[in-house]
Amino acid sequence: MFPTQQRPGCPAPPHAADAGIARPLGLASQNVVRVRSREAHGPLGGGRDQDGVRSGGPRSPRALGGSLGTPAAGLGACRGAAWQEESRAQGESGSVVVQTAPGQVVSHRGGTIVLPCRYHYEASSHGHDGVRLKWTKVVDPLAFADVFVALGPQHRAFGPYRGRAELQNDGPGDASLVLRNVTLQDYGRYECEVTNELEDDAGMVKLDLEGVVFPYHPRGGRYKMTFVEAQRACAEQDGILASAEQLHEAWRDGLDWCNAGWLRDGSVQYPVSQAREPCGGAGSTGAGGGSNGGVRNYGYRHNAEERYDAFCFTSNLPGRVFFLKPLRPVALAGAARACAARGATVAKVGQLFAAWKLQLLDRCTAGWLADGSARYPIVNPRIRCGGPRPGVRSLGFPDASRRLFGVYCYRAPGAPDPAPGGWGWGWAGGGGWAGGSRDPAAWTPLRV
Repeated sequence: MFPTQQRPGCPAPPHAADAGIARPLGLASQNVVRVRSREAHGPLGGGRDQDGVRSGGPRSPRALGGSLGTPAAGLGACRGAAWQEESRAQGESGSVVVQTAPGQVVSHRGGTIVLPCRYHYEASSHGHDGVRLKWTKVVDPLAFADVFVALGPQHRAFGPYRGRAELQNDGPGDASLVLRNVTLQDYGRYECEVTNELEDDAGMVKLDLEGVVFPYHPRGGRYKMTFVEAQRACAEQDGILASAEQLHEAWRDGLDWCNAGWLRDGSVQYPVSQAREPCGGAGSTGAGGGSNGGVRNYGYRHNAEERYDAFCFTSNLPGRVFFLKPLRPVALAGAARACAARGATVAKVGQLFAAWKLQLLDRCTAGWLADGSARYPIVNPRIRCGGPRPGVRSLGFPDASRRLFGVYCYRAPGAPDPAPGGWGWGWAGGGGWAGGSRDPAAWTPLRV
């Protein structure tokens, strides 16, 4: 776990003073700790006092003119036509001016991205060796988590960023951070801080991920999960809780779901493309929408007592999802053995959504998933496959021992590919299904 630090003087989020109300990410989560970390002290440390809180109050940057240039080609894209420059006005010699990019930089899981940051420093009398560069991640409005710090030739990355974060080092004044093997948890806002002996300045960079938002509830039924249980459920399905921004973007892409779910900031919302009575009323409006729909917002809810569904987010798959069609449908246990025999596992819900959205998987056949649900992905809608809109269709949670389906499997990178299209899977020896083994692990490819 990586250390966090609380910023004094920051305003509390809405309802933050109410006991039990879900805070923005980090306050509602048990994964964030505010303790002193030995590795964050010293010249490469976090610059905090003995309570783990950084000394000094928040800064109020103002815009300056100028431009920066672009990040290294192929390492990321920056949205926005111009660069944003943030600084504190400093007239005396030795002042530091930090420049970052507006909008957001965009990557995907497993990718490499540059978080752009440059600084201007009158180094004629001091030199750049005395400048400390520090990157932190905003985990909620009151706490930052250490990511990377550098002082001259000494560099250190913290926690899950070890081995993945390094400076770009594109000449003097470049504080840009290269982040490799991007994870779902890397999504969010980062602060680039530059400090010399007397002055410091900072700017913000937002890292966004390409991916897909999907609604989720477990076998127990709708509105059964607390905030922490929703976090766990998303993680079990290869995702994280979606942010409010990600849900709004999904609504703009057509997501319509009439069940409220937790988001990563502790709020409860749901997207409605076409307003109707069961979903907030035919004439009601939501965030970003008119009378025809919008994102309905219940606000911050009690994170331990109130129960809702979840909106999860997942990104690019490092492997591949494929449908395994036996000659005869199987129960869930047999489906798991069939995937294992092909060097794969039963796909998770998030993996199927990612394959549908990002790899354009289209299959009009329901199959088992790891959580015990049966679903199928439709890219090209047709009447016999669930209606006129694309999406991942769900048959709910059938009886795992009695209902029979095919199975969607997930194969990690490096495993052999499945049989080419047109092949199914069945028992080819020992008398077939009637007189031989029914163990799917013994299935061999047959023409179907």
